[in-house]
Amino acid sequence: MALLNDLINLNLTDSTKKIIAEYIWIGGSGMDLRSKARTLPEPVSDPKKLPKWNYDGSSTGQAPGEDSEVILYPQAIFKDPFRGGNNILVICDAYTPAGEPIPTNKRHAAAKIFSHPEVEKEIPWYGIEQEYTLLQKNINWPLGWPQGGFPGPQGPYYCGIGADKAFGRDVVDAHYKACLYAGINISGINGEVMPGQWEFQVGPSVGISAGDELWAARYILERITEIAGVVVSFDPKPIPGDWNGAGAHTNYSTKSMREEGGYEIIKKAIEKLGLRHKEHIAAYGEGNERRLTGRHETANINTFKWGVANRGASVRVGRDTEKEGKGYFEDRRPASNMDPYVVTSMIAETTILL
Repeated sequence: MALLNDLINLNLTDSTKKIIAEYIWIGGSGMDLRSKARTLPEPVSDPKKLPKWNYDGSSTGQAPGEDSEVILYPQAIFKDPFRGGNNILVICDAYTPAGEPIPTNKRHAAAKIFSHPEVEKEIPWYGIEQEYTLLQKNINWPLGWPQGGFPGPQGPYYCGIGADKAFGRDVVDAHYKACLYAGINISGINGEVMPGQWEFQVGPSVGISAGDELWAARYILERITEIAGVVVSFDPKPIPGDWNGAGAHTNYSTKSMREEGGYEIIKKAIEKLGLRHKEHIAAYGEGNERRLTGRHETANINTFKWGVANRGASVRVGRDTEKEGKGYFEDRRPASNMDPYVVTSMIAETTILL
């Protein structure tokens, strides 16, 4: 008799051309990923060739019960690391039956900005550092922490190794390989300053694809933690007190910044970001005020400042960029629960279009 794992791992390509497509979208809270699967008659590699679908928006906080149908528009395809074969993950955004983007559809507005000729000409690159915390399932307390108690102070955990310093590495490595398999441009992982906290980086990715890839990577992480029986938190300050918060530092450059004389373009872009500091902060994640205190490698939420190699600044410029006179900068303000469609498009809009 076949075991459950044998059935889960069946290779469908041996017996059928049909594939399974997992349609993924963002629910009403802006962070609750949802998904459901459908069978397609054959492999598909172009999202434009995928059928639209629908779901009950009244069950996700995105539509009233008397008019609950929300339409999914496929936008990006990734290989499915859970089902393997020709099966796919499909990142979608959501619309009313009349074709209007629903209010929680942040991708639609971002795509407008990224399709602007001035933005397209600058080929904006992003590298997003996604921090997150792994929690014990039944008590919502960080992995590796004693129940109701605290570990030793910060210091040995950042990029640490050993059973008393690194907690959840199996989840982290499984996620790393699954993202590479899926075709996500994941560029690295590391243990973070707080025990039980980790980071992965997505990029460099161009324009709207940065948001698609980060949401796909978050989905894969949620699925892996589901299998492992742990909980992933994107809260920007999961543990109050003398512990680092969790951010999504966003590295950014344009074609002009990457060319000779780019450092002057970078400084002008940072000046523009400073002028819209309040607008950016308002869009950079819920609960960010608990993280951006001016301590624990952050600038104060009410203050905008930038510096070279300064991790206590709102925006950090690397030593290599200063030395070479061109390159990129890092916006350190986004919280770990930010929407990458909002953050990436807003940075492009502020620095290129305003």
